[in-house]
Order: sequence, then structure tokens, then C-alpha cells
Amino acid sequence: MNHDGPEDPSPEGLDSDELTLRTLLHQAVQTVEPRDGTLDHLRKAVPVRRARKRQAVVGMAAAALFIGTAVPALLHVSNSTGSGVNPSAVGQASQAQGGAGSGKDADGNESTAGGASGRTEDKGPGGAKGGDQGKGAGTAQGGTSGTGPSATTAAAPVCTAVQLGNATGTSAAADAAGAVYGTFSVVNLSTAACTVGGPGTVTALAQGAADQGKIGTARHLAGDAASGLPDPSTETTALVLQPGSAYEVKFAWVPSETCPTTGTSDGGNTGEPSPDPSSTDSTGTSSGTTSGTTDGTTSQLLTDGGTADGSVEVSNTAESGSPTVSTVVGNACAGTVFYTGVLAPGA
Repeated sequence: MNHDGPEDPSPEGLDSDELTLRTLLHQAVQTVEPRDGTLDHLRKAVPVRRARKRQAVVGMAAAALFIGTAVPALLHVSNSTGSGVNPSAVGQASQAQGGAGSGKDADGNESTAGGASGRTEDKGPGGAKGGDQGKGAGTAQGGTSGTGPSATTAAAPVCTAVQLGNATGTSAAADAAGAVYGTFSVVNLSTAACTVGGPGTVTALAQGAADQGKIGTARHLAGDAASGLPDPSTETTALVLQPGSAYEVKFAWVPSETCPTTGTSDGGNTGEPSPDPSSTDSTGTSSGTTSGTTDGTTSQLLTDGGTADGSVEVSNTAESGSPTVSTVVGNACAGTVFYTGVLAPGA
């Protein structure tokens, strides 16, 4: 039976031309088959690709965070380097690194915080720059080995007994007032910097004719009897010792009394006693300095002698408990040992 209208569509809703095209396409790919292992490859490749995408996202986020924190910090440092800041970005970075107080001058000495960029060079009376004068002083002081200690609270561990050694104790001759001044010195023998926070323990031990009950120790204060000791303002509560450098503790022995003098008795009667104790001679006298008396006693005469031998051993034990060093002050029997806090050499 003939139909004048269009053909009825297929159940899938496609007309005859579309059905024909779909059939041709199906026939074209019927012989196409995947290679062996393709499915396994897809199962491995897909997770790897996803992981790479995640890593890329995380890397971009980390880079953004770094830039967000580094730029404000760099701006803050560059703004705090002083009036001599180089306006270029490179100059700012270099001066920011040099302004941390760790730079060195031409003589190898450590420079102070801010470096030379934060100071103006003063000129002396002869027109020479202050920088040249400082260079000459650094050359004269450069004879000692090791880097000198620095009075700072920088982060350095407290010195241990193992790190300290080569301790020495010296004392000078007594001055016109009888005071004796001395110095204890302790060296950092390790290869790392450490901090000394106190002078340790100072003791005084009587020897010979010295009286331990009349000997004391006291911390040096401004205006006390030990006027020859450095002013307490030169002491530091946290001295960082670089390897090979030393710290000092100074003391003064101030006597309160002199050592006593010795005496000898002169018994002039060296003769033999009377063979008959009952016999007396009221008119006779014995030879020497013995006076003739009826009871037979002699007068003992006391003659002046020398000064008694007395001394005081002054000792210092480091804050860490070791080392201990001593020095002896002669002709000392009663008085006080005044001692300072931690001092840099030459203070």
C-alpha cells in the first residue's frame, strides 16, 4: 500500500536517513579493537594526571603565599636601614643583610649594628676621616688571637665547664694604702660561642697568722674602699665569648688591720740553780740580768721582733663550676676582698 505522507520514524525517533548513517558508522568501527593493555594504561594514567594537576595547584598556592609574606618583610627591612639606604631594590637587599651587625671591616673586626651605612664619617683636626682613625686603632689592637667578646644578649648558650679553661690569677704589689689589686682571667676553649652571665664564686682563705674571722668578701660597688677597681657600669650581665676569647673578674684586697708583730723573751739567768734550796744569800746577786731576791725569781724582758707571717689565698670559681683559679696576697691578716662582675679584657 502506498503512502503519500513521510515515512514513519523509527522507534529511536530517527528518520530513515539518520538510521542509514548510523548503520554505516557502526559498520565502519566494527573491526576497530583496542590494543592489549590499553585498559590498564588508562587505569594508571588517569590518577597520575590528576595528581599532577593537584601538585600544580598546590605549587601555585605556595608561590602566592611566599610572595605575599616576602614582599612586606622586604619593604619593612628596607625602610628600617637608615638614611643611607640605596633606593634600588638590590641596594636595599644588600644593606638589609649588612645591617644585622654581622659585617666585618677591612681589618677583619666585627662591625656594630647598622654598619657604616648608618653613620657619617667624622673628620679629625687634621682633616683625616674618622674611618681612617678607627682603622689605625683596629690594627693596634689586632695582636690578640681570636675574636673579642661582645657585651650583648645574643642567642648563645651558657658556657659549660667543658668550654672554659686556661684560667689565670695575678695580683700586683700593695699600693700606698696597703691595698692589693688582682685579676682572674678565663678563656673559651671551645669552637662555639657561649655566654657568661656572672663572675662565679670568689672566696678568701686565711693562711699563717691571718685571722679567718676578720676576713670577708664583698661585691664591688661605686664609692667603696676599692676605688682602684673599674666602675660597676663597665660590668655586663651577659658577655658572649667567641672561641679563643676571655673574660675577666678583678678583685682588690683592702686590709683593715696589719699583721701582728712577734716578741721574744730574754731570760738573763743562765746559771745553775742553788744546790741547796734552803740556803739563801740576802746580799749576793747572780750574773746577767737576774736581780738578787730572796725568793729566787727572775724578771723576763720582752724585746720587739718582726711581723708575723700571714697571707690570704683569693680564689675564683667560674659560674659553671669549673675552672677554679687562685692567687696569694702576702702580708695580709685581716681585711675584705672586693670583686667585680664579668668584664671584657681591658675594661
